Amino acid sequence: MQAGTGAEENSEQLPLVFFDLETTGLGQDCEIIQLAAVSGGHSLNLYVIPRCRIQPGAARLTGFKVRRQRLYLHHRLVFTNSLKEVVVAFITFLQMLGRPLLVGHNIRSFDCPLLARALDELDLRAEFQASVSGCVDTLPLARELLRDRGLRSFRQENLVRELLGINYKAHDALEDVRALQELYSYLQPAPEFVCRHKFTLDSMNSKAAELINRKLPGQRPLLEHFSQTGKLTKDDGEVDGLEHKNI
Repeated sequence: MQAGTGAEENSEQLPLVFFDLETTGLGQDCEIIQLAAVSGGHSLNLYVIPRCRIQPGAARLTGFKVRRQRLYLHHRLVFTNSLKEVVVAFITFLQMLGRPLLVGHNIRSFDCPLLARALDELDLRAEFQASVSGCVDTLPLARELLRDRGLRSFRQENLVRELLGINYKAHDALEDVRALQELYSYLQPAPEFVCRHKFTLDSMNSKAAELINRKLPGQRPLLEHFSQTGKLTKDDGEVDGLEHKNI
């Protein structure tokens, strides 16, 4: 067996934190409602009262509802923190684990840009960047690892069901990250695969800008097309309304 590069060996030794967000919708202006993270037996699960209205599709899938400045999940009142408290707690969680790799499904296109916006708003981007060794998106990683499996969907919920035989409560950030941790353990990606899909908040911007500005026939930007047709999915690019891993 050939020795790996320094970067590959380093990635193999880094602790992993799996994270996910639930939000008010899919647009660029949507807000964070729930942030969850797990690493082995350690977990973090926090809620925020959003500053904008929760879109009907998101409310239907996630079960979140705001009434009289209180947040309810499936009609049960949940304790909330300010956005700053949630982000600071997340950074503290990462620091406790020693600059881990941050892992999530489709986070390069959705979760990380939203997180970056919150970090910039709170002037905490530098502190966050110093607390992680990078980010890894399991959506393109799974597509590369499983390209010969004949899977019709790479949505996280579908991968967990097809590969692990598990049906879980999707659209709940804590359940999503727990399931993703199990899925990642099953996939056991080699360090060179992980390195290929590693990025930072700074390096993700070029891909996000390319996606937003991409033209469809008729010269409408991709995001405008989806917002007008109501067909946009966060999880794996499948056009099926609001059905995806988590909104």
